[in-house]
Amino acid sequence: MDVMSHQVVSLRPKGPLDPEIRLLPEVLRERGYVSALVGFDGKFYRGFDRYETYPSWSIGEDNYMHKAEAMNEKAIPLLESMADKPFFLFLRHMDPHSPYLPPPPFERMFYSGDERDTSKKSMEPVFSFKPFAEYFKSWMPEGITDAEYIIAQYDAALAYMDVCIQRIFTRLEELDLMDRMLIVITSDHGESLLEHECYFDHHGLYEPTIHVPLILVYPERLPQGKRVKGYVLQQDLAPTVLELLGYGEVAKEFKMDGKSLLPLINGERPTNYTEFYLTECTWMRKRGWRTPEWKLICALEPDFHNKPPIELYNLTEDPDENVNLAEEEPKVVEVLKERMERWVEKRMSETGKPDPILQYHLGLDLKIGSIKRARDLQAVDEEKR
Repeated sequence: MDVMSHQVVSLRPKGPLDPEIRLLPEVLRERGYVSALVGFDGKFYRGFDRYETYPSWSIGEDNYMHKAEAMNEKAIPLLESMADKPFFLFLRHMDPHSPYLPPPPFERMFYSGDERDTSKKSMEPVFSFKPFAEYFKSWMPEGITDAEYIIAQYDAALAYMDVCIQRIFTRLEELDLMDRMLIVITSDHGESLLEHECYFDHHGLYEPTIHVPLILVYPERLPQGKRVKGYVLQQDLAPTVLELLGYGEVAKEFKMDGKSLLPLINGERPTNYTEFYLTECTWMRKRGWRTPEWKLICALEPDFHNKPPIELYNLTEDPDENVNLAEEEPKVVEVLKERMERWVEKRMSETGKPDPILQYHLGLDLKIGSIKRARDLQAVDEEKR
C-alpha cells in the first residue's frame, strides 16, 4: 500500500492501522501458512500467529541494545518449529541502526587510528547539532574527535549483521530448506552519516536515506546473481511475494498499490516507476517528487537544519545532491510541484482519504529531533553566552 492508502507517514502513527487493509501475514494465513515475527514491540504484529518482541531499540543503562545474535536466538527455534509446514518469518534485525555498537572483534575491523586525536575536528559539527547532541553523547565514546571512527562502527555493524544473517542461512541449509525458501532482504531506510548535516541518522529525503538494498533469493523461481536496474518501491514487495508463491491474483483482488517485480526480473519492462512521491514526517515534515533526472523537496514547516523551503537537485549531474537549483530552475520546480500535487489529489480521490502528512506532526514535541526541542536547546546556549 502507498502512503495515501495506509495513512502512515511517521514512526509514531496515530491510532491503529485501518482494519480493512489486508496485511501479508493475514493473506498467507488464509492460505495455510503459519507466521512469526521477531523484532521490537510496536504496531507491526497484526496477523502473525506468534511474535517475539522487544520493548524498543533504545539502549539502556548498560548501553545494551538488542543485537542480531539475540534476535537469532529467538528466530532459529521458531524456524525449527515451523520447518514441516509452509511458514512466513519476519525477522527484523536492528543492526546497524544507531547507536552503532558492534561487538568485539567487529568494532575495530575498519578503523586503526586514534579516535581521540585532538588534532581532528570532524566531530565538532556533530556535537554542535543540538537536537541530537545529547543522544550522540549517550553512546559515543567520551572524548571522540574523529567522525571516521563512527562511520567505521556503522560499517562494522553491517559486517556483524552479515555474519548473523549467515547463521540463519546455515540453519536453513541444515534443515534442508534453503533451496525451497523465498528470502527477501531489505531495509526500511538507509542511513546518512555526514551527508547534508543529517548526522548518523536517517531523516531527510536525500538518496542515502531513501535508497535501500533489496535482495531476493528463490532458487525455484528466480535467477541467481542477477542485478536488476529500475525503480521499485517497498509497496511492491507484497505483490511480488504473492506472485512468486502462486497467489498473484490476490494482489489484484485486494487492489494492492504495489506492482510485482517479476516483469522487471524477467526483462519484460525496464522499471516499475518513472517518477514517484516522497514523504517524511518523523523529525521534519516534508514531501517530494523524484524522477530519474530531478528531485524536488518541499518543506511543510521550517526544519531544524535551516534548509531552504524548496530544494531541487539534478540527479544526473549532481547525484550527491549538493547544489540546490531551485532558484535557477523555477520552471522545473513548477512542473514537478504540479505533478506531485496532481498525484496527491488523484490518490485522495481514489482512496477517499485525506492527505496524511497534513494531519500529522502538528505541534508535536518529540523527545529528540523536534523543532521545538531544537529551539529550546539553542535558547539555553544563548543564555550561557
